[in-house]
Amino acid sequence: MPIKVQKDLPARAVIEKENIFIMDETRAINQDIRPLEIVLVNLMPLKEDTEIQMLRSLSNTPLQVNLSFVAPHHISKNTPVSHLNQFYHTFEEIENRNFDGLIITGAPVEMLEFEEVDFWDEIVRIMDWSQTHVTSTIFLCWAAQAAFYHFYGLKKRLLNKKLSGIYSHKVHHRKTPLVRGFDDVFLAPHSRHTEISLREVSRHKEIVVLGDSEEAGLFLAMADEGKKIFIMGHPEYDRNTLDSEYKRDMKKGMNPDIPVNYYPDDNPENKPVLTWRAHANTLYTNWLNYYVYQITPYDLNNL
Repeated sequence: MPIKVQKDLPARAVIEKENIFIMDETRAINQDIRPLEIVLVNLMPLKEDTEIQMLRSLSNTPLQVNLSFVAPHHISKNTPVSHLNQFYHTFEEIENRNFDGLIITGAPVEMLEFEEVDFWDEIVRIMDWSQTHVTSTIFLCWAAQAAFYHFYGLKKRLLNKKLSGIYSHKVHHRKTPLVRGFDDVFLAPHSRHTEISLREVSRHKEIVVLGDSEEAGLFLAMADEGKKIFIMGHPEYDRNTLDSEYKRDMKKGMNPDIPVNYYPDDNPENKPVLTWRAHANTLYTNWLNYYVYQITPYDLNNL
């Protein structure tokens, strides 16, 4: 959140040069404040786990957030129908509303071509709808790949093996508000079988790459001055999420590699080390503050 100071305070100039958000008295007095309306399109199979992760990620700010859940028209094998009926909307039930922010999660369908996914047409409708009904959208993992494909024609490609673990990333364009407060190097989880070429993304002048990894490739990018945010990893993951995925794949006989930089001594019997939470919280807080709260109109009818 911003710091409010007198407009002529000498220290203000120094702080602003350090890219810290300062608000003068006039703007502070004239602010209209209301809860932010955020909608989460949850495509993950274990929806309740994802709900917990996203609630944690969005809670580290003094802003009040009203979070609504949407699930596609898809038979869920891992979430009780009673839970979906009680807590989730269909897209049709919310498509006439405007929202301050939208998050579309990843989905375990990356081995399929986009058009082969049974809810692809619905996701395309939601992505198009977001352009006129949402101030800023975060596309996570598979959703980021889907958005790159839909909006820019960028195709995903299959990796030789699953990318899983905690990877080191470099920050680019440090003065961009989305990465304010980031260290020069930060850690974040990845868990996927496919990727979008960092080189191909970088060729699009309208897309700004904000974070990438020599090992894991693209992590963070944005377009349309932050109306679209692309996150190729999973900063919202809890300490044990990769552990659960690894042991699930082991039980399926998939013989997965041990997640990189995750278990002490690379021993799955050891408790995973949580090394990415601070930057994850900063990322979601920056999004809510700079790309939603500071941009969205007080009256959502004026979006």
